[in-house]
Amino acid sequence: MEHLINPKVKDIQISGIRKISNLVSTYKDALTLTIGQPDFPTPQHIMDAGKAAIDAHKTTYTPNPGLLELRQAAAAYVSGKYGLTYRPETEIIVTAGASQALDITLRTILEEGAEVLLPGPIYPGYEPLVRLCGGIPVYVDTRHNGFKLTAELLEPHITEKTRCIILCYPSNPTGRVLSSQELADIAALLADKSIFVISDEIYSELIYDQSHTSIAKYDGMREKTIVINGLSKSHSMTGWRIGFTFAPESISQHMVKVHQYNVTCASSVSQYAALEALTNGVDDALPMKEAYVARRDFVYDRLVHMGFELEKPEGAFYLFPSIERFKLSSMDFTMKLLEEQRVAVVPGDAFSSFGEGYIRISYAYSMEVLEKAMERLAAFVSKL
Repeated sequence: MEHLINPKVKDIQISGIRKISNLVSTYKDALTLTIGQPDFPTPQHIMDAGKAAIDAHKTTYTPNPGLLELRQAAAAYVSGKYGLTYRPETEIIVTAGASQALDITLRTILEEGAEVLLPGPIYPGYEPLVRLCGGIPVYVDTRHNGFKLTAELLEPHITEKTRCIILCYPSNPTGRVLSSQELADIAALLADKSIFVISDEIYSELIYDQSHTSIAKYDGMREKTIVINGLSKSHSMTGWRIGFTFAPESISQHMVKVHQYNVTCASSVSQYAALEALTNGVDDALPMKEAYVARRDFVYDRLVHMGFELEKPEGAFYLFPSIERFKLSSMDFTMKLLEEQRVAVVPGDAFSSFGEGYIRISYAYSMEVLEKAMERLAAFVSKL
């Protein structure tokens, strides 16, 4: 019966990140720097709120777009943090993580043949969703621009078929952040164009050297932008699966239809935990961010000392060093490092063909693990 499977699904490949992570599990003595998951536990007060929701039997369906009080808390959160204004009743949807938020957004705005502009390299979760919608991913090479998708790079790729641009900053895998001026330039470029912007801001609370700015704040951008965020990175709630979409009512009213038939609603228990996160845990990310800064600086300095060329990340928890000087493909480098030194990283080609020649290192791990991994990496490259 496999010949009857949707060809778009058959063509999708398992994420290179997961392939490596699954492989690493067979190496019991390996140090893994692969997964972008905070190593901090979910804050206790959030877990207590989830337990309380269970004890209070709050385990039924919620409204399709989510608990109104949670949407109100989300509205207050992005208003206070980022100066964004959205009506809880009609412009916010609570989703099963940011991934499902992306899914319902793309299914709402794309049709067969629509082009979506993406920065390359990029997290591998976008392209399959675009293709499942019949869209055409169009990559913009950012390798020689500090991994930043700017107006200057975007403009030549915009055609009459361009339906959407995906901005995902802070970036996975590079950790780069767009400046206020770079965002303003993109807003000016799109001012007279009927093109959607999906702004994936899941790492918005993990910016180190500046404040987060959303492109939705710029003149003329709110009405064409869908902001996506969630609690996985900011509150170490990856398994709770809570994300959000923030978009004008004219867009949200259609997205919620897709959401309704997709998952009905996000987990009720997780929503009550999320309500606690966004009310009494507004600054829960701060101690994690301080730890990430120290880890970033340590790993970055070690890599530079080893002779790697790389951009210093301003956010998220990844570094993306070049390995071109070693004359190995990113997969060969990754496998040799794993086999010889038992250190696992992600090959750059997992992040599109524009990631070839790089590796991604996650520093969402304890300093003890990072210190040991850097020692092993130094020993490895010294012999290449």
